[in-house]
Amino acid sequence: MHAPPPPKNLLNAPLLGRLLRWRWGRLFGQMLLLLAAILLLYDGFTGPPLAPENLATVIIWVHYRGILIFTLLFAGNLFCMNCPFTLPRTLARKLSLSGKRWPRQLRNKWTAIAVLILYFWLFEWLDLWASPLFTAWIILAYFIAAFVLEAVFTESPFCKYVCPLGTFNFASATISPLQITVNTPSTCKTCVGKECVNGSNQTLGCGTQLFAPRITSNMDCTLCLDCVRACPHDNVALILRHPLAEVTNANAWPRRWDLNILILVFAFTGISNAFGMVPPIYALEAWLAGVLGTNNEGIVLLLIFAALNFALPVGLGLGAAWISRALSKQSESLRVTLSRYAPAFAPLAFAGWLAHYGGFHFLSSALAIIPVFQNFLLDHGITAPGQPDWSLGPIMPLSWLDPIELGIVLAGFAASLYVLNYRARQNRPKPIGLGAQLPWIVLLLGLAVAMLIVFYLPMEMRGSAFFS
Repeated sequence: MHAPPPPKNLLNAPLLGRLLRWRWGRLFGQMLLLLAAILLLYDGFTGPPLAPENLATVIIWVHYRGILIFTLLFAGNLFCMNCPFTLPRTLARKLSLSGKRWPRQLRNKWTAIAVLILYFWLFEWLDLWASPLFTAWIILAYFIAAFVLEAVFTESPFCKYVCPLGTFNFASATISPLQITVNTPSTCKTCVGKECVNGSNQTLGCGTQLFAPRITSNMDCTLCLDCVRACPHDNVALILRHPLAEVTNANAWPRRWDLNILILVFAFTGISNAFGMVPPIYALEAWLAGVLGTNNEGIVLLLIFAALNFALPVGLGLGAAWISRALSKQSESLRVTLSRYAPAFAPLAFAGWLAHYGGFHFLSSALAIIPVFQNFLLDHGITAPGQPDWSLGPIMPLSWLDPIELGIVLAGFAASLYVLNYRARQNRPKPIGLGAQLPWIVLLLGLAVAMLIVFYLPMEMRGSAFFS
């Protein structure tokens, strides 16, 4: 048998490789997004208060989310690579006096899960999508939080343990086609300086403290390529891989509660976020408010989203693990059983977000940026190419959206079933049969059906003016 060809290293590509290796490449991308952030802050604080007419709300809640999800699908975690919120990193590091490490008890994903759930609750309660002012304050808060945490701690805790956007990107990147690895592991064994982690005189090392030869997962990898630029042996590679390579690799998924619960939460938040935009959410709010005897929408929504985004995924995940363990007659902890099957939810989870953000909101509203930008220019006395046409929005017939969403969800469901069966068959010393997989198949099917039901209900077009 012939050995499989080595993965393609994008750093060796003639033009792309030079750009990725360029010392100032990341800074250039960060500066571009910083200028965009400044523009959004300006219009968010001073521009039209109506969301569909403001650059901050339209770009953040329509275009950014749609472009992000497609980028994650085809090119990996490029946003974190060029994230403007990490620009103060070098300055913060120089101002750091104590150089403390992030507290040991918080070196996990529980804080990230809590912040992610909190973020989705605030998104619904405060109608962030409808407020240019709140949107601008969120952008500013990201900059401040990143700077403060980088100034006090040494391990980029904002990116790794706190940032809800980074958490979303890390979870999505588990099925990304790109991954950092090394060309020759033996070279790393004899490397004295470990510059890929520690950095060199001219280049920072990995902000999230990943040692290149041990990387088997995109979790925590910001794809910044600082490890590439810092390596004195030119031994770090950026490879193309199969999108399911990570979720089918048992070595890529530690048997940790936090990492595997994160993937389940990632799947359920994709449904609950869309559920917050369809009519049944209002009936549920009214019913729960009556039961509790309160008109406080914040409390009602907090209970709904705590149940949908944490209690439900944890409860159903542990229940499926308990039943699966009993059927397989495995003498192992629930944590081990959960870690075997939870990665199978990543493809369906990502498909749900792709169908919602990309298949519905972006494709139905991408052209809305044209009249918004024209209006911005006119408001500032700049000649705009034509008058704003507020009917612009869809880039394809709206009748195509339902079939596209259906196709995306079905593809994600099929991929998850494949990963589920693959991981079960790879169990040692004895492969696990279909019977023990059944609880997970039922849970995946329930999630897929729930996605389609919610996505096919009349949904609010947030941040777009062409219809309501």
